[in-house]
Amino acid sequence: MERVAPARKLKVPNHLRPKNKQVLTWEQMREALAKTSTRDRVLLMLDMTGALRPSELFALRWRSFDNRNTLSITETVYKGQIRPFGKTRKSLGDIYLPSGLAVELLRWKQGCPDSSLDAFIFPNSEGGVMDTGNYRNRVLKPLAEKLKVPKSNFQILRRTMATRAQRMGSVKDIQTRLRHSKADTTANEYMQELPGSVKQMVGSVFSMLTEKGTPQKLSANLLPNATNVAEGVAVST
Repeated sequence: MERVAPARKLKVPNHLRPKNKQVLTWEQMREALAKTSTRDRVLLMLDMTGALRPSELFALRWRSFDNRNTLSITETVYKGQIRPFGKTRKSLGDIYLPSGLAVELLRWKQGCPDSSLDAFIFPNSEGGVMDTGNYRNRVLKPLAEKLKVPKSNFQILRRTMATRAQRMGSVKDIQTRLRHSKADTTANEYMQELPGSVKQMVGSVFSMLTEKGTPQKLSANLLPNATNVAEGVAVST
């Protein structure tokens, strides 16, 4: 008599709990940025354009930022512990920042409590690693109430970025930005990243967040001592 593995007898329920497909509108994202402190505005803007997971976001140190247009993700955090690896094999690496966002991050660097190389970019009140649950309860949950939306969390921000950017770049561009690893070997091993188009897509997202409303052209790297004429902000290291 053929023996059947117990797992093969399991059946998927007919009525599954519906998945959360909530996304924010451009207006809601702009309102969120307008209703937060300087630190949280930069953090949320970085997450809305960079689609960072909280484990990546809260592990960022100032040495991760080149004072130009690049953030280097070299470690992640889980339950307060720093790890030299990420959720997927594509989690670690460099991500591009539009020049306007680089200026915003430099502003925060000049005003934050500690901008030394080993200091966290977004620390907790004691200078240590931010707890994701605390940030969600203290910042994102009240923000959802202000926006009159069911909830606000990092997963929704990532989903929003992927949804709103779908007409600004290719699927490959968005996959590159989200740093997803697909199960399909071909996609994992042979899919070519398109850095130029990724930059254009991210620039368009940032343009919409700042209410310029037009796709942003590619520009040269922001030099350490450059001046952003549009913003009127002197950039220094």
